[in-house]
Amino acid sequence: MLLEDQRFVHEDLERLEQGIADRMGDEPKHIRDRLNRDHEVSQLLDQIQRQSAELLALYEDKTGQRSREILQISTGDPFDEFYRQAARIKEHHARYPNEQAENPEQWYRPRKRGDDNPYIVDSMFSGEEAFGRFFDLHACHDAYLNLPNAKRLGYMQYIDIFDKFQPGQGGVKRADKLTDPYFKYLGELMGYLESFMRRTRPLENLDTLFDGWKSEFDAAWEKGEVPGWEEGAAAKSQAAQRTLSSPEAVWCEACEKEFKNQNVYKAHLTGRKHVKAAEHLAQREGGAGGEGQDGASAAALSAQRLKERAVAEREFRIRKLAGAMSAERDDTRVNVERRQGMTERERQQELENLYNLTSGQDKEDEEGDKEEGEDKIYNPLKLPLAWDGKPIPFWLYRLHGLGQEFPCEICGNFVYRGRRAFDKHFNETNHITNLKRLGITNTYLFRDITSIEEAVRLWEKIQREQSKNQIDDGAMVQMEDAEGNVMPEKVYLDLQKQGLL
Repeated sequence: MLLEDQRFVHEDLERLEQGIADRMGDEPKHIRDRLNRDHEVSQLLDQIQRQSAELLALYEDKTGQRSREILQISTGDPFDEFYRQAARIKEHHARYPNEQAENPEQWYRPRKRGDDNPYIVDSMFSGEEAFGRFFDLHACHDAYLNLPNAKRLGYMQYIDIFDKFQPGQGGVKRADKLTDPYFKYLGELMGYLESFMRRTRPLENLDTLFDGWKSEFDAAWEKGEVPGWEEGAAAKSQAAQRTLSSPEAVWCEACEKEFKNQNVYKAHLTGRKHVKAAEHLAQREGGAGGEGQDGASAAALSAQRLKERAVAEREFRIRKLAGAMSAERDDTRVNVERRQGMTERERQQELENLYNLTSGQDKEDEEGDKEEGEDKIYNPLKLPLAWDGKPIPFWLYRLHGLGQEFPCEICGNFVYRGRRAFDKHFNETNHITNLKRLGITNTYLFRDITSIEEAVRLWEKIQREQSKNQIDDGAMVQMEDAEGNVMPEKVYLDLQKQGLL
């Protein structure tokens, strides 16, 4: 029976390879479909490894059962063994007559998604993560705000500094880093980032990548080159100097804080917090100095160094994870900034549209009524279409005020969407031509006027004022004839032409 098991495993491996090839032949357009395909391929690859390990154990034949079975078939009558195995099969089916036969060809073929075959990634991501496009660091942000002496930063600022652990860049002080809440916070943040990377990159060999980071950290720790955890006062001074904002600034090593100038630093030295921090610093340095004399101090220093190493390793891992997922981090920052300008109702509407879009795509796949190469545009808010034929983002729609409508009667009751398009159309040929058809020549004075009646009334008023203020040049100059009669220049010239003067 071992030979039959080997044959079955070989056949199953071929089915697994074909299942992977069928899935990798198509490139899904939606991110949920792509992630679901990658996770299915990852599961099939894991099953190939398990089946291969089982097949390798059969070929090694450590128990010798395979050799005995081959020897029994080759030396004895092969039909005796055949009839013996056939009798076992008949006995099995006689014992279980209602057992359904399975079709192995259907095991690993791609299936259509539905209620009976849901998406793998539906339960992997939260609504904020949008199937792996953005981070969801709200829980880590709350844990950061509860740390002792942590800065009160908003969620937008936290996204920018969550991988920066220097005191001058948003991190906590070195003395506070050895507390249990901070160590637990680093573990939660590191665990989330690793989980996010595993969920969004199921086909990558992340274990090898993480082992490489660990080896890199071990080498840097032995050399004392881990940022923020360098040994010696010189290294601390260099690290502090890198974070100073100006040449006049002074760094307090005990408090791990920057001061603008020397006078502010001197006034700080008499404070209660500085005195307490200086005592702790002196105790640490005293413990390091008495290491050779006091065994208890040496043990305490060694335990403290081990804890520093554990904290430094988590900080190092978080920096590496954030650097490897810089694109997702930038997208998260843009998404948070966009959502901050939206109301709660708009956020819920956007989330609902996202799920409606995915469910609409599932329904189209089930019905099969969509033509090949044609995408169905889901636009429940009636947003304008962009240059690629898809609706523009909702935040851009609100930014340009496209929800406001401005009708213009002069342009034939045409409705302009957005203030920008409305202001622009007054300089366009269509609007100016229609004004000239009404007899209006000075079109610049009729900006923001859209009613024909108002435009005609204003033009008549302008004409009356111009005629009223018009001055006859001939009536301004006075002429005098030979008899001393004074008259306007126009009258004088007319009488002179007639020969009456």
